[in-house]
Amino acid sequence: MSLNVELIKDKILSENYFVLRNITYDLTRKDGEVVRHKREVYDRGNGAAVLLYNREKKSVVLIRQFRVATWVNGNPDGMLIEACAGLLDDDEPEVCIRKEAIEETGYRVNAAEKVFELYTSPGGVTELIHLFIAEYDDASRANEGGGVEDEEIEVLEMPFSEALEKVRQGVIRDAKTVLLLQHLQLRGIMD
Repeated sequence: MSLNVELIKDKILSENYFVLRNITYDLTRKDGEVVRHKREVYDRGNGAAVLLYNREKKSVVLIRQFRVATWVNGNPDGMLIEACAGLLDDDEPEVCIRKEAIEETGYRVNAAEKVFELYTSPGGVTELIHLFIAEYDDASRANEGGGVEDEEIEVLEMPFSEALEKVRQGVIRDAKTVLLLQHLQLRGIMD
């Protein structure tokens, strides 16, 4: 089913850190009725994430960092456990995950496998995120990680079973991370 959509107005409300736009559009329904919609759309750019895993040790590398949006939405300390991720800026997704992995976790990514390309919250956010998995070992550790400049990131290496339990307990609540952990489980990669 294809709908006819006509842009009426695209007004920038804010360009502070990302871009918040007010979009007015007419949508012609399949019965021919035209319905006008006004929506705010948040454009934060596209991103990429990688879940590092080690089959031999049956472990994964995650990070913990402060996320202001979770804090505003009731996460008492604002800390979130998640897979390593970043915005693409002008990079290709695989270049992005390699750069972010070194900065955030301290591990070099050798062979990466792209597993998904998903919209994060399509009701109001434009972001498309590219999700990868990649094996790591002790030899791929290049530095301590921890992020750059204004970031304060804790690197967490934990057993895969513990990460899954943290998902079940509601401790790991980041959608991309849950998807990547479940992907490893469904494919039997850590068996």
